[in-house]
Amino acid sequence: MIAARRFAAVLLTIIAAVTVLSANCFGQSGDVWSVQSPDGKTTVQVHRSPFSYSVASRGHTVISNSPLGLEFKSQARFGKLRLTGQQQHSVDVTTTPVWGKSSSIRNHYNEIALFFSEEVGAHRKLELVVRAYDDGVAFRYNLPVQGDVRDFVVSRELTGFYFPGDPTVWATTYPAFHNSSEQHYARGQLTDLSTGTIVGLPLLAQVTPDFYAAIAEADLTDWAGMSLTPTNDGLVANLSPRLDGNGLVAGTLPHASPWRVIMLSATPGGLIESSLIENLSPPSAIQDTSWIKPGMTAWDHWWSGDTKVDNDTIKHYISFASEMGFPYQLIDWEWYGVPNDPAADITRIARQLDMPGLLQFAKEHNVREWLWIHSSDVNRALEADKLDSAFATYEKWGIAGVKIDFMDSDDQAMVNWYIRIVQMAAAHHLMVDYHGAFKPTGLRVTYPNLLTREGVLGNEYNKFSSRVTPTHKLTIPFTRMLVGPMDYTPGGFLNRSPAEWKQTIPTEVMGSRAQELALFVVYWSPLTCVTDDPDHYRNQPGLDFLRVVPTVWDETKVLDGLVGEHIVIARRKGDRWFVGGMTGDHSYAYRLPMNFLGKGRYTAHLFLDPRDTGASYEALDQSTRTVTAADTLMLPMRPAGGAALYFEPVEAH
Repeated sequence: MIAARRFAAVLLTIIAAVTVLSANCFGQSGDVWSVQSPDGKTTVQVHRSPFSYSVASRGHTVISNSPLGLEFKSQARFGKLRLTGQQQHSVDVTTTPVWGKSSSIRNHYNEIALFFSEEVGAHRKLELVVRAYDDGVAFRYNLPVQGDVRDFVVSRELTGFYFPGDPTVWATTYPAFHNSSEQHYARGQLTDLSTGTIVGLPLLAQVTPDFYAAIAEADLTDWAGMSLTPTNDGLVANLSPRLDGNGLVAGTLPHASPWRVIMLSATPGGLIESSLIENLSPPSAIQDTSWIKPGMTAWDHWWSGDTKVDNDTIKHYISFASEMGFPYQLIDWEWYGVPNDPAADITRIARQLDMPGLLQFAKEHNVREWLWIHSSDVNRALEADKLDSAFATYEKWGIAGVKIDFMDSDDQAMVNWYIRIVQMAAAHHLMVDYHGAFKPTGLRVTYPNLLTREGVLGNEYNKFSSRVTPTHKLTIPFTRMLVGPMDYTPGGFLNRSPAEWKQTIPTEVMGSRAQELALFVVYWSPLTCVTDDPDHYRNQPGLDFLRVVPTVWDETKVLDGLVGEHIVIARRKGDRWFVGGMTGDHSYAYRLPMNFLGKGRYTAHLFLDPRDTGASYEALDQSTRTVTAADTLMLPMRPAGGAALYFEPVEAH
């Protein structure tokens, strides 16, 4: 039913879109069809025999001729195809998301839909829809009704992504499909990836010294999540198998695959600015979104090592959230007793907790609660037809949202589970944070109560490993963050240089205080979970920055960036601008042009690394000054350092 509605929506979009055809945007030469981006700089070609495609952009071959197609269980491969029809149209509209990294998004593309049928045999039908944007390309398969056939099982997706040559790539690899999507994006050559390896998305490739591409997927609905696997020819699609053994994807016709996405930019920072995933996702299915409110949340004991789950501890964090002006506080782990237990009841409060008293205390402090739940306990409630009543109970309590953990899969059933849970949560005005989660694919656009998800090797790894390195922190903005918000949980205030850092409780972080503040601007998560203990924050330099930094934005500009090495991002909320700068293993000085500011004078609040190279990594150089758009500021960053700034207009008198 989900797929049928989506297939109808695809056709409706084609019919209802404002069409501005240009002969220069579309082409056909024999059995080759082409579509160009609106700016004319990117071209996608589709070949009939063999069924394949290629992508060129700005003088670069981005994807060499690569296979297309699907294979079906108990069916022969598709035979030679013939074109039975085609549709071409162009769209240029501006949309306003419920929340995002920008308050308006231009959706501008040229699209060609090609309708094929086998020349002989069963004359099976297959449709390919291709879109070309200025910042990337996307295509998807549509499976129309096939005579009396209504059911299908996909046994293999043939889609390939064959890069020319041997580009540098940043890729995550996994030993099995069942995983939490929490790995490094290792830098190497494409040929370094072993044949048959499971390579996660997104994958970033430096196609040439001055051109980048990232592979992703969007509108993942009633389908299996896609990873990649290397072959002798290049990367090919690798769908997560169904746990019941019935192929990869099972469904009824008509049905549409997710979009296969190739993001394109001359700079890696341009990929961060892209709204391609948003533009390829269905609009909000929630009519009244007034109750969806992004913001900061305090997070109780897990990070600091204080394992108490009691009233005083939770009140300690509620009080801190109130002091900071945060709207939320997250109650994690064991509030309903032992999680992931057959006897667990996600509405039965642990004996030592006074939940009504805690909720009243939070209300008196203008704070709302989020609740952590183990996915297995959610499943038991779902199977017993008790989850809806549990969510209704949370709504009655006044709970703001739920953080659900340990799904660790993206097979078709789990993909649909994500949608079912977020739909049910929306019905009870609950926001959602998915942990142990696969990469984002745009579900947050359709269900904006899904504020964030993990699927990233985040700050919590500092508690039990040395893996959160400066290089890693400077890689994930250009990789994982390309496809959506990431619940990295920033804000560790026990800041250490990489040489000083040690695995200990309470938890230390590699990087300077200025860098940790910059994370709140560079990294994007509409629900930003502030990770450390209140006792580590109070009376500390930089705390004022956390009081004012937003979690959603009206405008985003990447001013500078090199994968794994350094980044500077400017983001606007209302009439305030925030800037975050970070560097990796080496010091970096950036001269910040302030031409992104509006007219008039601004007060600049600076939180910088000390110029004294021997200063503590917890130290800050704080200052304010008056600036205009014509000015520049020098931002010195020590190794594993950073800079955090915000600008507010000077009121005219």
